[in-house]
Amino acid sequence: MDETLAGTETGTAPPKGTVTQHAIDRITAMIAQGLLEPGQKLPTERDLAAQLGISRSSMREAVRALTVLGVLEARHGSGIYVTRLEAGDLLETFGVVADLSRGPRLVELLEVRRVLESTATALAAARITPQALAGVERHLSAMEATDDLEEILAHDLAFHREIVAAAGNTAMAAILDGLSSRTFRARVWRGYQEQGAVERTRREHAAIHRALAARDPEAARAAAAAHVGEVEEWLRARLAD
Repeated sequence: MDETLAGTETGTAPPKGTVTQHAIDRITAMIAQGLLEPGQKLPTERDLAAQLGISRSSMREAVRALTVLGVLEARHGSGIYVTRLEAGDLLETFGVVADLSRGPRLVELLEVRRVLESTATALAAARITPQALAGVERHLSAMEATDDLEEILAHDLAFHREIVAAAGNTAMAAILDGLSSRTFRARVWRGYQEQGAVERTRREHAAIHRALAARDPEAARAAAAAHVGEVEEWLRARLAD
């Protein structure tokens, strides 16, 4: 039964949140079915509300929610449009989860990062261009040339982003970008590096670079998994203490 009619049959209005969610579901379904294409302008709020059989206020809330999620965008003086629906835009808020996570949830996110980053690194070993490989090497050299934690952090982030970009999977890159935000990485790095693990981390990065240079996907996968796994195990031990 249509949610907008459910309240009518019982003589009560459906919960507003339910109607708003119904509107969100209907709009996303229209996009998924190709009735609304990336970059296309939506009908006016009045027309779309009438088409979906809901109030304009609920439609407004649905549009606002989809705008926050990166599905729609409001253009001043022009109207509401479907975005390009790029993975990076749609998953932009994912980084908030990583930045706010604590304790066991942080370990869970590192587990996800280990699985995805090892896969991305394996793909990169097969696909990386000489230019991208040179970029990875530059960041590795910069990390080895400094003991400044902020500089190490910046080049560590750029090192991994260069590799993930070389994998050629934008959805995976967007998720890993969220899992590897500067804030998230800084929180882990500061505690981890206090344990004197700088040299070990440099060796792990060097192993990843060697596997990429050798175009060896399985070696690259193993090196990346071991690298993230070291941090993951350190965090598990820290929580156990």
